[in-house]
Amino acid sequence: MKTLMEGTAAPQTMNPPAPIAGLPPTVYRIGAFVISLILVALVIFISGASPATVIGRMVGGAFGTADQIGRVIATLSPLLLCAAGLVYTFNAGLYNLGVEGQITFGAIAATWTLRLLYPEGATASLLPPPAAIALAILVGGVGGIAWGLLAGALHVYGRISEIFAGLGLNFAATGIAIYLIFGPWKRPGVASLSGTQPFDESLWLGTFGRTEATPVALALGLMALIITIGVMRNTYFGLRLRAVGRNLRAAYVLGVPARRQLLSAFLICGLFAGVAGALQVVGVFHRLIPNISSNLGFLGLLVVMLVNFDPLWILPVAFFFSALNIGSLQLPLSLGLESSLSGVIQGLLVLFALLGRGLAQKYGRKPEG
Repeated sequence: MKTLMEGTAAPQTMNPPAPIAGLPPTVYRIGAFVISLILVALVIFISGASPATVIGRMVGGAFGTADQIGRVIATLSPLLLCAAGLVYTFNAGLYNLGVEGQITFGAIAATWTLRLLYPEGATASLLPPPAAIALAILVGGVGGIAWGLLAGALHVYGRISEIFAGLGLNFAATGIAIYLIFGPWKRPGVASLSGTQPFDESLWLGTFGRTEATPVALALGLMALIITIGVMRNTYFGLRLRAVGRNLRAAYVLGVPARRQLLSAFLICGLFAGVAGALQVVGVFHRLIPNISSNLGFLGLLVVMLVNFDPLWILPVAFFFSALNIGSLQLPLSLGLESSLSGVIQGLLVLFALLGRGLAQKYGRKPEG
């Protein structure tokens, strides 16, 4: 007698339809970039100008003279520091929007140091000007660390989102800077948004010729980037940082000290941002102004997101945005357009670059084997 298994035909299983083969990931990225260029051209047309003319004026405004090239480099140096620092927090899974406040507080700490060593009207101090500048940069880094760790403590121990904690501390740092500019550190006889009394030229960083670019600032920016590349690619610390960022609970179970890693990321980012703020004081503005950060922190956020948190590509992307920022200053002067048009161009390029990356990850053809 046949068993039920033997006498009954096995039911045929319905295989799911084969998924439609996706396109290579590069196609999505290039396609998104082409669409962003089309939209940029459309925005320029709506503004009443020719795309070719606008691009030509922006390139000329960024690289037309030695002074303009110097401004590009002067913007690039602190941008590299901010972007390098943000690599640590992003890889730890943190959106450190408080980087702007860390720049500002670093600038406040550097200004305090120089005012302490060289009170207004003083021409001599216990420290010579080069040593005073070096100390101001160091103290600026410490100020950035303090502001970064404050955001980290609110997130790790207070369970406050790093986004809200960072934005709140940004407002607090700006408020402190404005209070000092209009209060204890106001210029003699006047309180102005132009900032505090400029420091003596002996306390200014040396520059390339008569440009605004300083070799010290550029060297520090490149050094921070090189260190970050080495740490994230070749050290156990970088590996643990990425592990915490990808799965905090799994990293904790495996014995990775998650809290220490998160606070370390805030510390390093605060250090680099604080040094960037100090360089804004001693190398660019030579005083404390309300908008001392010049939105370099937020620009650094865009740069790091655009390179997918990989520090190897920060330099070319940061250089592009620095040139775009400086070149856009020519738009209102030569074409009567708003310089904010560069912000629209930046936003579209970043938005579609992120869109292209997302589409490539979701629909891109996976490598065989």
